[in-house]
Amino acid sequence: MNIGEMVTMERTTCCVIGGGPAGMMLGLLLARAGVEVTVLEKHGDFLRDFRGDTVHPSTLDLLDDLGLGERFAALPQSRLTQVAFPVDGSQTMQVIGDLTKLSRLRVRHPYIAMVPQWDLLDLLADAGRAEPTFTLRMDTEVTGLVREHGRVTGVRYRTTDGNTTEGNTTEGGTTEGGTGELRADLTVACDGRGSIARAESGLPVTEYPVPFDTWWFRLPRHPEETSAALTPRIGDGRFAVIIPREGYFQIAYMGRKGTDAQLRARGVEAFRADVAELIPELTDRMDAITSMDDVKHLDVRLNRLHRWHTDGLLCIGDAAHAMSPIGGVGINLAVQDAVAAATQLAGPLRAGTLAARDVAQVRNRRLLPTILVQGLQRLMHRAIAGPALEGQLDGPPAPIIALMRRVPAARVIPAYLIGVGFRPERAPAFARRPAVPAPSTHG
Repeated sequence: MNIGEMVTMERTTCCVIGGGPAGMMLGLLLARAGVEVTVLEKHGDFLRDFRGDTVHPSTLDLLDDLGLGERFAALPQSRLTQVAFPVDGSQTMQVIGDLTKLSRLRVRHPYIAMVPQWDLLDLLADAGRAEPTFTLRMDTEVTGLVREHGRVTGVRYRTTDGNTTEGNTTEGGTTEGGTGELRADLTVACDGRGSIARAESGLPVTEYPVPFDTWWFRLPRHPEETSAALTPRIGDGRFAVIIPREGYFQIAYMGRKGTDAQLRARGVEAFRADVAELIPELTDRMDAITSMDDVKHLDVRLNRLHRWHTDGLLCIGDAAHAMSPIGGVGINLAVQDAVAAATQLAGPLRAGTLAARDVAQVRNRRLLPTILVQGLQRLMHRAIAGPALEGQLDGPPAPIIALMRRVPAARVIPAYLIGVGFRPERAPAFARRPAVPAPSTHG
């Protein structure tokens, strides 16, 4: 038996699989309740491009509750305040959703903050380190579930030579490459649509058809280009969304599902030409796409577990319900899941009285908003994305344009659905803290 194989029988109260937004938020909230929690993240850092970078008004409120609002506001970011479509050949823009109008509904942050996801995760990790019961293990990949008498009692993991443990070190932990087991009263899968825990759980899942995949890339943004609007473009069987970021445009280019190999086989010149034809004002910078390696493919999925838990295991976020990128609401929904889970489970976990009914309550609370958001996304797929890619639509549906022109106040409705959602969660009392000022940038 080698050294790595000897590392066994570590223990924590709650094991969180995945250090994404849901996992880091859940870990922080449970630690602030005094629950011993260990977050396992398979990568050595959070630096992964084209992850969801949207932080919505309801999540910004949550960061305020946690005392992290000022530190978040100090991060480099751009702010989206509108969703607007061009409606004629002169690129006249029609605003469909106006987040600035959310201030009339007493929304404290009437915008979507575009922040690299790694900056948000680093912020949550820093806050977690202040809690004595919080442990973050990087370079620690979960390889399977541990079961005893039909119940999930923890996970098996492997580490790389670069393994690091942050926060409290669990007794018996390893800093060298190897394998081990971590036992827990509850394991929470926050490891996304490809969750190994979800796959091993046997929980049944419903898949909904999606007509498109998405390719992400970036193009330079000139200083004079100051628009704060998220701008979809539709034409000639093509569909893209332009997202203004600090110093660049992030582009979501959508095409028929299953065509990634075909798109790449056509080569970078053909891809540049397609994008330039759809977004002519960005033609002058297409050489920033140096090869198809700069274009990242997302196999879009939309699905939902029938049940989110089995004995000893809970799935939340994309592990429970993979979302379409339409509306950019997946991260916001996952964070809200984490807040609901911490609110419901912190007390029983701390007291050692956790029961199946406690875990089931998380799904009971979050199921309706999940169904409603996915229902809206499926409607958007059928009404806009699908027809656009079939060449049957050259812009937003005419009835929507007519409504927004006749009743400008209606622009608040899509803004609210995207920015706030159906059931925003607020931080539980045990997790609230006074505001922490952002570090001074002056010497």
